[in-house]
Amino acid sequence: MKDLWNERYAQVDYVYGLEPNEYLKTVLGRIQQKGKVLFAAEGEGRNAVYAASLGFEVSAIDYSDAAKFKALQWAQESGVTIDYQVGDLNEIELEEGVYDVLVLVYAHFPPHLRKSMLTKLQKSLTKYGLVILEGFSQNHLDVSKDNERRSGPQDIEMLFTKKMMEEDFSTFETIEISEEVIRLSEGELHQGKSAVIRYMGRKVQ
Repeated sequence: MKDLWNERYAQVDYVYGLEPNEYLKTVLGRIQQKGKVLFAAEGEGRNAVYAASLGFEVSAIDYSDAAKFKALQWAQESGVTIDYQVGDLNEIELEEGVYDVLVLVYAHFPPHLRKSMLTKLQKSLTKYGLVILEGFSQNHLDVSKDNERRSGPQDIEMLFTKKMMEEDFSTFETIEISEEVIRLSEGELHQGKSAVIRYMGRKVQ
């Protein structure tokens, strides 16, 4: 898997573009207190760099060395600093109660690892910390079937439902949750009609 993502990110272009995810952009703009943010499975840094430009203290994790190289390059060109670790989320040590915001933008985990990864990530949040998530829903396979540039996991068990989000974040206060059909335009690989889940919650335990 690491080789696959290194190969994908090795090309010159930023495969998901340089603009931040639209939902993330909207939500971050509503947060007044600029604290510490963790981006899991961050890729080439478009979202992390955007958050840093708003004044957040940003950390990012991905298991692609090529992604880190491009993320740090984009951060330097943008005049911001991000802390970026390369590694497997299952193996990286995360200090508990550190981050004010956890961002999961198209962070799709294998079903047998999802709960353990999310538990670790949730523990890294401070009390009342926020989680912001956008990912493909299980309806995406049907909605995008005629999209020649269809993206995202093709294994339905790696895709999300609203019920799954409510269960995965059962100890969180749900601020907003929706399933929407949108038209993605994020670089080369996120294009066209897509079905997504958007979730924002607050850690209360």
